[in-house]
Amino acid sequence: MRGAHVERLISFYENMSPESVANVTDVYTADAYFKDPFSEFNGVGKIEEIMRQVYRKVRDPRFVVRGWSGTEYDGFVVWDMHFRSRFMRGGGEQTIHGVSHIRFDVSGKVSYHRDYWDTGEELYAKLPLLGWLIRRLRRTMA
Repeated sequence: MRGAHVERLISFYENMSPESVANVTDVYTADAYFKDPFSEFNGVGKIEEIMRQVYRKVRDPRFVVRGWSGTEYDGFVVWDMHFRSRFMRGGGEQTIHGVSHIRFDVSGKVSYHRDYWDTGEELYAKLPLLGWLIRRLRRTMA
């Protein structure tokens, strides 16, 4: 079931820009919990800072939401993040496939957000030297 707050969250991510990041307080609670493969913290201010870092670290980031599975207040968002990075495969477009576990509070704002994605496959394996080493290890271990 996709309530209005689920649609608001999806729209926020799919239309996110450096300017719209300031609207994160419309979507997340003040003390929202956030965890991804690199960080873990509470607070909408820190979530906003992570979002701003995305625009400083990569070019042309955009999210495409592939689906929502769950109830109106607890579920999973399946997403792709597209971006460009000069450090990865000649600056061509990259895609990270991921899933986020989301919980909403009674006001319809996100109180819990945990990202799940494979850093080895989706990030490290695409870096020039480290990628070669990871691919070689995978072949050896298979």
